[in-house]
Amino acid sequence: MKYLSNKNGFLGVDNKFNFREKVVIVPFGLEKTVSYGKGTKNGPKEIIKASHQVELYDEELNCEPYKKIGIKTLKPFKIDKNINKALDKISSINKDILDKKLFPMTLGGEHSITPGCLKPFIKKYQKICLLHFDAHADLRNNYDGEKYSHASAIRRCLDSPNVSLISFGIRNISKSEIPFLKKNSSRITIFWAKNKNNWNFEKFKKLIKNKTVYLTFDVDSLDSSIMPATGTPEPGGLFWDETLKIIRIASKHSNIVGADINELAPIKGFNSYNFLVAKLAYKILSYKFLSKKLV
Repeated sequence: MKYLSNKNGFLGVDNKFNFREKVVIVPFGLEKTVSYGKGTKNGPKEIIKASHQVELYDEELNCEPYKKIGIKTLKPFKIDKNINKALDKISSINKDILDKKLFPMTLGGEHSITPGCLKPFIKKYQKICLLHFDAHADLRNNYDGEKYSHASAIRRCLDSPNVSLISFGIRNISKSEIPFLKKNSSRITIFWAKNKNNWNFEKFKKLIKNKTVYLTFDVDSLDSSIMPATGTPEPGGLFWDETLKIIRIASKHSNIVGADINELAPIKGFNSYNFLVAKLAYKILSYKFLSKKLV
C-alpha cells in the first residue's frame, strides 16, 4: 500500500511525527449512479483538505487522539468506471487492510461503494451488524435498472444472511421497499427520524451490545440545514450532538471494525460542510479507539 505523506494525508500531521498506523484512510471517489445532485467524486479530496484545519486536541477525550491511534492515508488511485470492477477494487483494498490487522475508513464517493467495502468483513467476521446513518433506507432491489445503485446499497449488503442492520435517521422510503423491510424485520431495526425525540437508547444499547459492527455514514442523514452539500439533502434529519451520541454508544458497547462516509458533494466556496465531515471522521476514529476514556 502506498501512503501519502503525513502532511498531505488525513489531518495533515507533521511529517516528523513517527507512528505505527492502526487506521488506513481510503479515498474512493466513485460516482456512477447518483440520481440528483452530482459531485461526490470530489468528496474524498475535499474531506482530506478540510481535515488539515481540524483541531487535533479533543477536549471531550482530553488528549490528541491521532497520537494514540496512528492514521495513514492511501495515495489516490484510478477507479474503474465499471461499477462491478470498482466494487471489487474496494473489496480487495479493504481485505489487504484487514489482513494487516488495521482499521479501514473509506471516504466516498457515492453510497454504492458500501457493499464492496463490507464484503471482506463478512468473510472475516461471519456475522456483521451494519450501523447505518442515512436519510434513505436504500433497500430497493435496483434503481433505474442498476442493481448496485446508491439507492440499493444497503439491500446489497443484506444479500448476505449474516448481516443485520440498525439504521438511524431514515425519513424516505419507497413503497417497493416495504415488503422487503417487513419480511426481514427480525434483522432490521430502523430508528425513524420522525421519532427521534422519543428514540429509546437503552434499546439501542441492547441491540448493539457485543456485536461486531461496520459503520456506514451517508451525510444526507444529517439535517439539510447543516448538510446541504449532498446529492439529496433532506430536512428533518440528524444534528451534530445527537449523531455523536449514537456513535459514542456504539463505540462503548460494540466492536466497530470498519467504516465508510459517503455522499459529500462539495459546494465551491462553502468549506464548512467539508470540515464537518472531516471532523466527523476524526470523532468516529477517536471514539472507536479511545472509548474507554468516555464517561
